[in-house]
Amino acid sequence: MEVVRANAIVLQAIASAPLGNISITTTSAAPEDRAGYCIDNQCFTVFRDPSDFNTAREQCRDQGGHLMTVRSSVAHDVLSVLLGNFTGNFWIGLHLPLGCPDPAAKLKGYEWVTKDRESDFSNWLSSFDSSCSSYRCVSVSPMGDFKWSQKPCLDQAAGFLCEHAFSDMCKSLEESPGESVTYTTALHFAGYDLLSVPPGTTALRTPSKTKYLCYEEKWQPAPWNCEILKGGCEYKCAAPPSSAPSCYCPPGQTINPVNKVTCETHHTGDPCLALSCQHACYQNGGSFACTCDQGFQLAEDGKSCVDFNDCSDPRQCPGDNFECVNKLGGFDCVCKNGYEMRGGLCVDRNECASGPCEHECQNTPGSYRCLCYSGYQNDPLSPNKCKLFCGKEECPAECDPNNKFQCYCPEGYISEERGESTVCIDMDECPDSLCEEHCINTFGSYMCYCSPGYTLVDDYKCVKNEDDYTEDSGVTTNIPTTEYVPYPGPTRQPSGVPPGALAAIIIFTVVFIVLVVFLADRILNRRRKTRSSGALKYKCALKPC
Repeated sequence: MEVVRANAIVLQAIASAPLGNISITTTSAAPEDRAGYCIDNQCFTVFRDPSDFNTAREQCRDQGGHLMTVRSSVAHDVLSVLLGNFTGNFWIGLHLPLGCPDPAAKLKGYEWVTKDRESDFSNWLSSFDSSCSSYRCVSVSPMGDFKWSQKPCLDQAAGFLCEHAFSDMCKSLEESPGESVTYTTALHFAGYDLLSVPPGTTALRTPSKTKYLCYEEKWQPAPWNCEILKGGCEYKCAAPPSSAPSCYCPPGQTINPVNKVTCETHHTGDPCLALSCQHACYQNGGSFACTCDQGFQLAEDGKSCVDFNDCSDPRQCPGDNFECVNKLGGFDCVCKNGYEMRGGLCVDRNECASGPCEHECQNTPGSYRCLCYSGYQNDPLSPNKCKLFCGKEECPAECDPNNKFQCYCPEGYISEERGESTVCIDMDECPDSLCEEHCINTFGSYMCYCSPGYTLVDDYKCVKNEDDYTEDSGVTTNIPTTEYVPYPGPTRQPSGVPPGALAAIIIFTVVFIVLVVFLADRILNRRRKTRSSGALKYKCALKPC
């Protein structure tokens, strides 16, 4: 991580060198077989990585550049030098974004990946296809004399060329007789006899093995800052308190006094062995003392090393949306949550692209917000989802357009048919005794509160306070004015009975009651008639009627 960070800091410039004065080679440190060249505030690199056009474009962008634009004969010569030892097709930054080719235009309707068509040079194959079905991307090949060839964008080319723009380059180091200098750039290509190089380039003098780092147009001799490429040290780099960075060697070896970076055997004995330093030993004036690796600090015993919280320094991890993460012996610079690394920068991640919200999504810096359609609100238990919401005594019901009897209401409401429409009416949950003491009905819910001397617990229970309060204690009942979290009682579920079925139930109940009343009345009338007939017979027996 330190190397990547160092490259991001120093890669701000470009070398300017006449064509033909740079010998181009690849470096063993590069993950790919890579060659490079710098001229006129630009650097060009070759990636031998089989890719389609869009993948190649993204990889160049991740490296802080873009696919190569060949706008002049000089750029064409650079391209020829870079690809001279390779075979196969290589993507350049020319493509047809929309429409059909235009044979009369300089670039025939194609444009550079920089979204412009400025060019003093073109090199199309004579067999250029001007039909609307022509291929939209362009590659070059040494076998085809580096002519611009139309290719399908999904084809797998042998590699691609990237272009980088910088400033603040370093001029080449002067060489003494019998001495040579090797340059290794932060773009992972190396060369000899360079006239200028981009920042981040290291230079190695031979045979002295003295090292330098190009930074802000100047060559910094090793050892430099230990965070950048180990300060140029062969073994390890340390920065003792109130001292400049210095290199040190494993036990039995000492630093070369000439180049101050390489290690050599100490023929007269190692003066550091007796100190038993945990990490390293360095010469402090006329004596020797212990020091620690980068990211550690010397303990009180003068020889042990303990981890140092590098993130305590606010200068670590500069740049927008970076944060420092401490680790044993060092730290990492990572992107904050909601951001991702692109081209050495932390840019906002568009979380809405993954569709996390049920209704609508609004991307925000480092995060996102879920929004709901009218008549809905975010579900407190699942913020990414939406639920029906009314917020007043009654609202129109949400009905199935294919079945008008299948309607839904928000929680705490019940549906009611009104002519051709259905409305949702707020339910009064308080009569259901869901609160242990007092209850206040609200739209779609209810609130519980307690008498003086009691505290509301779990939104519905009242627990007596530890102190004994009386009505004369001066404590008054505080009726809540803010919205409570509703107690999840069964009466808060939306009505599952369709309006038509509810009307049928009511009618059936009324008919049943009328029938019972009618039958009861008939039975009572029969009893009255029977009783009257018996009385008459008894009267006639006593006296003739």
